Amino acid sequence: MPTGRTGAAPFDVRTLIDFLLRRNVSCRNNPRMPLRNRVTPLGDVIATPERGLVYGNRGCLHNKAGVVVRRAATRRWIACRLSYRGWYQGATPRPGRFTGLFFLDDATAFAAGHRPCALCRRDDYKRVLALTGYTGADAIDLDLQVQRTGRRPRVRVASLPDGAFVMLDDEPYVVVDGAVRRWSPGGYDAARAAPKTAALITPQLLVPVLAEGWSPLVPFLHPSARETMLS
Repeated sequence: MPTGRTGAAPFDVRTLIDFLLRRNVSCRNNPRMPLRNRVTPLGDVIATPERGLVYGNRGCLHNKAGVVVRRAATRRWIACRLSYRGWYQGATPRPGRFTGLFFLDDATAFAAGHRPCALCRRDDYKRVLALTGYTGADAIDLDLQVQRTGRRPRVRVASLPDGAFVMLDDEPYVVVDGAVRRWSPGGYDAARAAPKTAALITPQLLVPVLAEGWSPLVPFLHPSARETMLS
């Protein structure tokens, strides 16, 4: 990136575009440039053209210019429907309002440490509380925050239910039908044999929810999770 100083390192257009994307300059005059509002299974907020099947938020992450400047603004990390009661969940940040985020699917939202919204996904929210033994949002949100920021435990992959995420080769993989598939913003790669053990990404308190056969009000797994053969 140019600095205005004599002798600054040269740059090309691609370098400039990459720089702007990393800094989340949304550039409203250029609608082709994606906003930084997509969440990975690791909880990172990235810029990518794909949007995903689940909506959510973790408070207001953007400044007055619509640029994401923080990872979170509250302990209440929630996952919502894309629309509810005719409300359109827009992607463009509005001053002083929460930052709309998008997830590939609900399994990704769980892995990132988001739980179902108590309004638009009331039945999902109540089921999570019942299966985990929590009585309200404050307690579960506090423990989710601890597990999001704590050390990832190493677990037997064969013991994990569908939808749980593990870390392999420094990348997130989802467990489906006893195999694992690498996550990407547009979907999942071909299945591969699961290792014996791996670091667990999904918060431990949400694993029992998945183990009960999670059938949420939003898409649980992106269709690509079951499309290709084992590699």
